[in-house]
This record gives sequence, structure tokens and C-alpha cells, in this order.
Amino acid sequence: MVIICYLWSKNLQVEITDFRTFELKDTKYIHPYRISYVLNGKRREWEAVKSHDSVAILLYHKPKDSFLLVQQFRPPVYMNDKTKLFTYELCAGIMDKNKDIAVIAQEEIDEECGYHVPVENLRQITSFYNNVGVSGSRQYLFYATIDDTMKIHEGGGVHTEQIELFYLPIKDSKHFMYDQTKAKTPGLMFAFYWFFDRFGR
Repeated sequence: MVIICYLWSKNLQVEITDFRTFELKDTKYIHPYRISYVLNGKRREWEAVKSHDSVAILLYHKPKDSFLLVQQFRPPVYMNDKTKLFTYELCAGIMDKNKDIAVIAQEEIDEECGYHVPVENLRQITSFYNNVGVSGSRQYLFYATIDDTMKIHEGGGVHTEQIELFYLPIKDSKHFMYDQTKAKTPGLMFAFYWFFDRFGR
């Protein structure tokens, strides 16, 4: 079966074919475990996945009065819902380098979105834990303001990433948060709430 979807911003065609699942044995970014422990005197077991911590950045384009988001195909989301050919996310990436967290965030903004944001302009909002029942990995959330003078290339990610940029006007963002037809992450929604609370929008 071939499914074709047209993205909003650049009419980029996404075609997914021959979608299959396999038991995971040799892994690169995640490692499945069976955990055994004693809780209140009773033996318990749990299945979990160990994965990298990550960074995510809420980018506000001031002249456009918009959030800059990324759209990309996420196979696990598609596996569970074939109507979701791409997700809306904050610019983000795993922490697989021995570098300062803010530097990793800066590099992700460059790679995915094509903007150069000085490290000193990145504001760390907080951190939280994702997928607490499966991986329990930690995500560090940042905020930065951008404009077109900071644009250095078109973005789109590296290696096997296929990322499309999406500017969401602030005036539409609250409706967007509650639109269940749009696949999005809890981190994105929390970051929006932080922005509204911090700046009174």
C-alpha cells in the first residue's frame, strides 16, 4: 500500500511504502531491558528501554510573531496510527555528544532549522522526564528568539532526517494545541504554556 501526504509549507511529498515491524535485537540508539526488583517484599518485573537524554528548543520568530516548529515522519507514531504521516515538534535532538547541553541545543537549531543562535541567547526553561513507563529519559527544554538575520541555511536536519520547517502564528497556537488531528508532543504543549504564562499572550 502506498500512502501519499502533502505537507502544508512546501508541498513536500511524503511517500511511505512496505511498512513492516521486526523484533529488535541489535540496537544503535536504544537498548531494551527486563528489570527485576523487589518492592515491599514482592518480586516485580518491568520491561524498559534505555535511551539517550535529549534537548528541545522553543523557537520564537519575533518578526513573524510565530513559533518555529519542525515536521517529520515518526515511524513509531505511524505504526500506531496510519493517519499520522508526520508530527509537529519542537526543534530537538539526543544528547549523544560529550558537550555542554546548551551547545548541543545550539547545534540542533543549526542542523534542523538553519539558524545560528549564540549560546548566551539560549534560555533553559526546565527539564522533565519522557516516557516514564518505558524509557524514563530526561529532556532539557530551552527557549530562544530568532529573526531572519540569524538564518544561515535552509535547515532540514542531517543524515537520514527529513525535516520540514513550519511557522505557527502565535494567534493560532492555542487552537493548534487542542487540535487532535495534529500529532504533537507533550513537551511542545508544555513549552507553549510556558510562553503564554511568561509573556502574557
